[in-house]
Amino acid sequence: MAEKFLTDIEIAQKAEMKVINEIADKIGIPDKYVENYGKYKAKVDYRYLNNELKDNKDAKVILVTAINPTPAGEGKTTTTIGVADALSSLGKKTIVALREPSLG
Repeated sequence: MAEKFLTDIEIAQKAEMKVINEIADKIGIPDKYVENYGKYKAKVDYRYLNNELKDNKDAKVILVTAINPTPAGEGKTTTTIGVADALSSLGKKTIVALREPSLG
């Protein structure tokens, strides 16, 4: 008999969310650059990049700006998460910013 796969909603309901400030602390973003929107969401002030990371020779930015999605719907978000997951598995400190203009 075929194995039953969880639906997206079942996976989401099983997820244990982390408080966003714990994540910011873990990756070294000072509180003054974190603008909270509840317990689980925040914006990071762009000045963090300019003020804190500009002299860091090891810091890199990868922009995923355009891609034609596959028939399965894999596009920029899937690619971005895949790249971040791969870098993280290599021990790199990784931050993903998924910008959705309609959401700010």
